[in-house]
Amino acid sequence: MLLQEMVLISEIVLQAKIAQRAAERLQATYQNDDKVEVWCSIQSILIAAANVSRILWPKQKNESRGERLRQMLSVNKDNLLADRTFRNHFEHYDERIDDWFNNQPRAAYTDLSMNPSLRGSMATNDHRGYNSSNNTLVFRGEPLDLNEVLKALEEILDNCKAYVLT
Repeated sequence: MLLQEMVLISEIVLQAKIAQRAAERLQATYQNDDKVEVWCSIQSILIAAANVSRILWPKQKNESRGERLRQMLSVNKDNLLADRTFRNHFEHYDERIDDWFNNQPRAAYTDLSMNPSLRGSMATNDHRGYNSSNNTLVFRGEPLDLNEVLKALEEILDNCKAYVLT
């Protein structure tokens, strides 16, 4: 195995562990009603998952490296982490705000909602929402199951054990 692959696999391990810690913090802080820490934890999970995604599904010029790593770690090409759309909603939030107000100037605007799905159809105006009952995020009605993201990271982390100490 090349040194570069070892370094990248070690980074995947680090990012997966960051996401795990953030998930633990998320559960603890939600129970303490610390809204800032809840969103800090959520953002940490999304960024760590995106960092793993960029390693395994890099830009075109490094595509072969991503294919090689996915093969080594037994990661399917269509793994949940390959899609960075949801992370992009958070990372490019300024653009989402611009689009919303340019296209829906009179629509209600709600952000950082806690348990928006309890409100039903009104939740489509929630830009970022967190449902503590099932550990899901919602962005304008589009859901993301954080449990599935964490599960995908855990599976990849387990596959890294053959290459590095975790």
